[in-house]
Amino acid sequence: MRDRAPVGALASPVEVTAATVQRGDIIQLGGQACRVRDLFQLPQGAKQLVFESGELLAIHARTRLIALRLRRRR
Repeated sequence: MRDRAPVGALASPVEVTAATVQRGDIIQLGGQACRVRDLFQLPQGAKQLVFESGELLAIHARTRLIALRLRRRR
């Protein structure tokens, strides 16, 4: 991933599930940082994540991942 964090942004690691994942979260998969571009609801609380690189990942309702979430300074 080559995008830089916006000036004044803070990145903090957070645990995400299918219920809490957000667009813009950065998840490391296979040693590569992937930013969530879009999400789609699947049956039984699961979600399909679409990354900026084009990859797809379906996560079960109980899957837990660590993500970097950017927060802007105020």
